[in-house]
Amino acid sequence: MFKKYDVIVIGAGPAGCTAAKRLAENGFHVLLVEKLKLPREKSCSGILIQKSMTLVKQYYGKDIPLSAMCTPIENRGMIFTDSHGKEFRFEQEGRNIWRSVFDHWLAQQAVMAGAALLDDTMVTGCIESPGLVTVTMHKEGTSSFGAAAECVIDCEGVVGRLKRQLMKIEPSYIKTYQVFYEGISSLDPHYFYAYLQPEFSGYDAWFNVKDDMPVLGVSMPAADSVKTDSVIRTGADEAAICAYYQRFLSYMKENHGLCLKKKIREERWLMPQIKPGCPIDLGRGRVFFAGEAAGFLNPMGEGISAGMESGACIADAIIQTHHFKEIDKIYEFYEKNSAALHQYMQRQWRFLGEISSAFSCMKQ
Repeated sequence: MFKKYDVIVIGAGPAGCTAAKRLAENGFHVLLVEKLKLPREKSCSGILIQKSMTLVKQYYGKDIPLSAMCTPIENRGMIFTDSHGKEFRFEQEGRNIWRSVFDHWLAQQAVMAGAALLDDTMVTGCIESPGLVTVTMHKEGTSSFGAAAECVIDCEGVVGRLKRQLMKIEPSYIKTYQVFYEGISSLDPHYFYAYLQPEFSGYDAWFNVKDDMPVLGVSMPAADSVKTDSVIRTGADEAAICAYYQRFLSYMKENHGLCLKKKIREERWLMPQIKPGCPIDLGRGRVFFAGEAAGFLNPMGEGISAGMESGACIADAIIQTHHFKEIDKIYEFYEKNSAALHQYMQRQWRFLGEISSAFSCMKQ
């Protein structure tokens, strides 16, 4: 006997929490499933751009809690250095947050709206039958169990297994590596810095400050052999990303007064590699995709605003349809609802292609 829901949402990040909250507050019986125990760590710059702040107010009706913020709380924008060393400044109000606390707060808002939450629970697969999706799950220390729903919204991101099982293909990944330190630099900590010089990364490198800790990161396309639910250290990738990181570290010390005393922690993660034209995939059958799982990701890995907006778009499509018999109608509304988001994303990537030869293919 499986417990029955209207919608099962997989992944308690910005996309999943927003979809779950929006559906629950409109009377839908929703289960939100997260594979890690909340609050959970997420490797991320943790910068909320102005658009993200606006969406939080729009979808959650509240200001971001101070408990989610780190110093300096005020982010004043982004500073890009292109592949030729030319600097571009983009002044914009933002906030500096810890993703663990912020995402946990989003999940709590979904629960307060009426969604049921299961954390520390891995979704291992799903089977679609006429009018129903059966989801199998596993929680450490228990036997496998399941639940059923009219539809599923997959918000697991690129590292989730459900979409890969449905598609039977491996996506192209960007591997990230960032390190937190005790130390100082001469850079203004109120900005997020991105470096597009090819000697520092195979994609981009970055610097920001969180609670007085300098954070340095580099990224590169992952080897085709990455086929795992977690981030692993493959030999060729590890050597390459460490070489990039050492060059970036030396550059920051020589040019920006970086003085490090102690390594606090290091993080590794995977992001989807966005292709020219920014193709998106909204789902298969009764399993819909949102956030990074659908391909919504802005330059420099900014996925928070895209996650919240796409989560709201699929939730609104379900609400607009009123029932689950016309799945094609849900896709039609979802595509219409997310058209502006998709166009915004395409503009952002085209602009990056215009200022950086490393991303020139994105001008298409």
